[in-house]
Amino acid sequence: MTPTERRDLVAHIHDAPWLIVLAIAGGGNATITDLLDVPGASRTVLEVRVPYAHTAMVDLLGGEPPGSAVSEATATAMASACLRRATALAPDEPYLLGVACTAALVSDRPKKGEHRAHVAIASNRSMTHERVALTKGELDRRGEDRVVADAILRTLALASGLQP
Repeated sequence: MTPTERRDLVAHIHDAPWLIVLAIAGGGNATITDLLDVPGASRTVLEVRVPYAHTAMVDLLGGEPPGSAVSEATATAMASACLRRATALAPDEPYLLGVACTAALVSDRPKKGEHRAHVAIASNRSMTHERVALTKGELDRRGEDRVVADAILRTLALASGLQP
């Protein structure tokens, strides 16, 4: 996605009626800047959390993650926790989403497993999940983060009823 396409997509997300709580763990951090840099973020973003430490993740979830740190189960649990938080912050709003990503990206230590991310979005009616596979050694940390952030934005747009 080009920077112009990204900004246009975020502007459309801001024009949709959805309010979100977003949690990012391990990757996809550029999503935060993407959402906040485009005017209108206050119409979309209720709160952003970055539960990087295990204790922060336990706090977000209200208990231990249900699977490995980077898994569909953990991403969906995070999205559900974000939806509960959105409901607490805006109890009278009908259009709420919990948006979450957990990722394993390039690090300063070699990773034994694959580089990947799991994106999940929870609404009162559904749960959406997308797995993002990355090829080790193909991109640096910033490049992998950008791929994951773009996947989060596309998934959020689809959950918001937009066609990216």
